[in-house]
Amino acid sequence: MKTFKLENEPKIKTGFKSPDHYFDDFSAKVFQQINERDAKVIPIYKRKQLMTMIAAAVIVIALMIPIVNNYNKSRELDEATLETYLTYQSNINQYDLIRELDTKDIEAINKNVVLEQETLEDVLSSSPNIENLISE
Repeated sequence: MKTFKLENEPKIKTGFKSPDHYFDDFSAKVFQQINERDAKVIPIYKRKQLMTMIAAAVIVIALMIPIVNNYNKSRELDEATLETYLTYQSNINQYDLIRELDTKDIEAINKNVVLEQETLEDVLSSSPNIENLISE
């Protein structure tokens, strides 16, 4: 193998040239341009404060989403909707409903229901299954 000596080999020109006397007063030109330019400085502590406020707002909004959803869904059912639902559910019978009633519910039912003697007689006389009604 032939020995390679860097000092003796011909050099290839790079193709990049700097203008004549460019670096003589380069530092003076750079300092002059720096002094002319007014850079707007944003302090780091204000940027952190802004980011903290944005993060807090995102967290508050994220925590409010489930609350708003639950608030919109919690509407009371009217009696007709509840009665229709219970009527068409074939797997629920009267004994299941009675078992779920509390004493407060039973007292509320007794206060709301007022039977007159005439109404009771009309129902019993018009019903063909009077024996089933009496046994229940």
